[in-house]
Order: sequence, then C-alpha cells, then structure tokens
Amino acid sequence: MKAIILAAGQGTRLRPLTDNCPKCMVQYQGFPIISHILESLQKCGIEEFVIVGGYRADVLDCFVDEYNVKMVVNADFENTNMVHSLFCAEDELEGDVLISYADIIYQPHIPQSLINSPSELAIAIDTNWRALWQKRMPDPLLDAETMILDSDGYVTDLGRRPSSYDEIQGQYMGLIKIAAATVRQVRQLYHSLDRSALYDGKNFSQMYMTTFLREMIRAGIRCKAVPTHGGWLEIDSPSDLDICAL
Repeated sequence: MKAIILAAGQGTRLRPLTDNCPKCMVQYQGFPIISHILESLQKCGIEEFVIVGGYRADVLDCFVDEYNVKMVVNADFENTNMVHSLFCAEDELEGDVLISYADIIYQPHIPQSLINSPSELAIAIDTNWRALWQKRMPDPLLDAETMILDSDGYVTDLGRRPSSYDEIQGQYMGLIKIAAATVRQVRQLYHSLDRSALYDGKNFSQMYMTTFLREMIRAGIRCKAVPTHGGWLEIDSPSDLDICAL
C-alpha cells in the first residue's frame, strides 16, 4: 500500500501561521499536522509515501529521508484544487493507493479500516461528525456536505450543500482507498472528462475531490463508505488547533 498525501494548499485561513510554511506544517499538539499523518499511516504498515506539495513545497523536503517520502510538486497550486494535485502524481497511481488530505489528523484505526476494506474504492466517513462540527462552528449545517448511502453502505451521492441533517449520513473526511484493480479505471476516467466543462461550478483544474468521486460513481465504480465515530479532526482555522482529537 502506498500513501499519497495532498499538501499543496496555502491555508490562507490559518494565516499568519502559514505565512512562511504550507498548511500541513502548522503545529498541532507540538508537531506539524503532516507528522501526525505520517505517524498514523506508518502504524498501519505503510512504508511508501508520496507528498504532493505546492505552496512552500521546499519546507517539506525535511521528510524525504525520515519517512521515505517522494516529493511531487503542483506548480500551479494557486489555480488548482485537490484532483489536479492528485494527478500531478499520476505516475505514482499504481497498485493499492491510500489518498489523504494534508489538513486532517486521524487515529491509526481509521486508515487501517480503509486498508482492511475489501471494496475497490472506499472512503472514510464520520457518523459522529455533528459533535465535532458543533465544537468548530455555531451552525454545523452551513459547513457540512451531503452523504447519502444505499442500504449496503455504498455512496450514492456526496459533496453537495445539504438542506437538512437528513441528507448527511456521515461526513467525508478526506481519506480514500483505491485498490490496484480500479486504479487504471480511475486514471482513464480522469482523462476522459471534458476539460471545457464546469464541475459543480468549477473549471476542470479546480474540481473538488467530492465531485470527482461522484464522477467515479456515475461511471459505475462502487464507492464503499467505511464509518468511524470521531477520532479525527479537520484543521481549517486557528480555533481548530485547540480541539483535542488524538
């Protein structure tokens, strides 16, 4: 299993903490966010890491030797989003792959549950998300995204603005597993998409990962939701740094 960590973001909402370093290097409980990520993934037995940097990618070079990291750079990080960053590392999309956002921390059992899932495509979701969101903001519904599952726990829709809590059966966390048998299909799908179209109002290079996951589902790739109940944290603002999640 290889882990690809998407760490190109600037983290503008965390300024001035990100004035001179990427978002993933902001300290949480005494260590950079990305150190927590690498440690959790190592505890799952992952030994091969790819970090896709962008803003101040040079700061991440310190992890190359310590964690056997291969660095890839999204040079157009200011004008692109997660999917573009992922495909900057397309040559690394082979075999079993775990994809992680770089602004989240999580206990090791969460990625381990994805690794253990027999599904070809699986995402981690938090069914206890509302308790966490209530610590982070006054109205959780304003920042949440839809997550609709079928009776077997497969995702039928996600990533849209919800009109009620009934449309949120869990919160997508930014952790994805793609098994080797499906990686080629995912790559082919990406290259088949219309680059002149808008995707949830965004141009192709700014496509959200949740939008791309919906494209996978629409193409017939079944996406299994693997639930957890807390044990993680998304870090977007300075106040998030005061929440204990580990």
